[in-house]
Amino acid sequence: MQAPFQNRGWKNQVTTPSLQEAHASVPVPVNASVWRKILAFTGPGFMVAVGYMDPGNWATDIAGGAQFGYALLSVILISNFLAILLQYLALKLGIVTGRDLAQACRDHYSKPVAIFLWIICETAIAACDLAEVIGSAIALNLLFKIPLIIGVIITALDVLLILVLQHKGFRVLESIVIALIATLGLCYAYELAISHPAWNSMMVNLLPQAQIVTNKDMLYIALGIVGATVMPHNLYLHSSLSQTRAFERNDQGRAMAIRYAAFDSTFALMGAFFINAAILILAAAVFHWSGHQDVADISTAYQLLTPLLGTSLAAILFAVALLASGQNSTLTGTLAGQIVMEGFLDIRLRPWVRRLITRLIAIIPAIITVAIAGEKGIANLLILSQVVLSVQLGFAVFPLVLFTNDPQKMGSFVNNGWLKILAWFVTAVIIILNAYLLYQCILPFFTKG
Repeated sequence: MQAPFQNRGWKNQVTTPSLQEAHASVPVPVNASVWRKILAFTGPGFMVAVGYMDPGNWATDIAGGAQFGYALLSVILISNFLAILLQYLALKLGIVTGRDLAQACRDHYSKPVAIFLWIICETAIAACDLAEVIGSAIALNLLFKIPLIIGVIITALDVLLILVLQHKGFRVLESIVIALIATLGLCYAYELAISHPAWNSMMVNLLPQAQIVTNKDMLYIALGIVGATVMPHNLYLHSSLSQTRAFERNDQGRAMAIRYAAFDSTFALMGAFFINAAILILAAAVFHWSGHQDVADISTAYQLLTPLLGTSLAAILFAVALLASGQNSTLTGTLAGQIVMEGFLDIRLRPWVRRLITRLIAIIPAIITVAIAGEKGIANLLILSQVVLSVQLGFAVFPLVLFTNDPQKMGSFVNNGWLKILAWFVTAVIIILNAYLLYQCILPFFTKG
């Protein structure tokens, strides 16, 4: 097992590699063609991309398309560019320093600060996991009429699935994730083919329009799309998964790993953009111009697809895509939970114990909400989960940019001048937008009555 990169920029020294059971476990051919190396590094980017098309994104994309047509496509595109930049910084941190973001925070900050960051990060992962559990439960309900509360309980079984897959090798886990993403893509390719969207209008709206800022309702949905797209746990996840490749731990090997990992990440995230955009385009093409601008939740969208498109297959594939999205997000979310706990606290639990804890944290509030408030409560719980993610995002982005801008920590791989400026600008934009989104979500509680 190769030791993490030694340098002077840390208070402590990591002794246990991130995600130890998978660290440097995927071989990289040294004297091979470019395409073989691309294939060797393909995987982590797709596992991270899952978080950019999870069930938490669906509600904002559906609402945006139904209310405003194609106008918010530019917001999805811009959000994707932000994600590409941040994930590049995350993979670079992992490859260069041999630390994931959680380990880096533990080594850089005092223990009380590290504990605080761990608590809010665990809260955000639980919120994300909650959205995935609910999304899978809704899909099971739509496809098989399984009651929501039973569907929530069924999702607990995926803990066993993850354990089985991980024991078969990390490449198997990556292959399952890529297959599920392909399923999502095929389902939405069919949906777009039969919904006949206005392609010219779509292309025009890839450029930002002034009305996104001037229209208060449109701005609110736009902020929700940004908040649901850039996921904080993905930064911890990617900084760890980038270390699963067995590249040479020297400057030449790291430079090669960064180059190919960045290609993998960018390609996968562009795929996530097309799926996110397809969700909004479908909602715009089917709902916006048919007088159903008030569609804002997944179940309503499912119910309307068959009568509006004239085929039940559209609704079935919509639900299949949702189930694939929920299950995919569960696989990567539980890995992120393991990375965060081990990184911040430097403790290791048996994998099944860690994943059972993560799953129960998400399942218990979902069961209580379904039992008490039903589907309406589930919708509110989904919104709350996205608010929690928005709150935590700044606490993940700030240290990531700080560390990758530090020459003592990154050595010759430190961000150059323009990238430093761009990274801090993006950080400021994300924090401001998410703070405003949080304000808009909290404000109604103080203005009632």
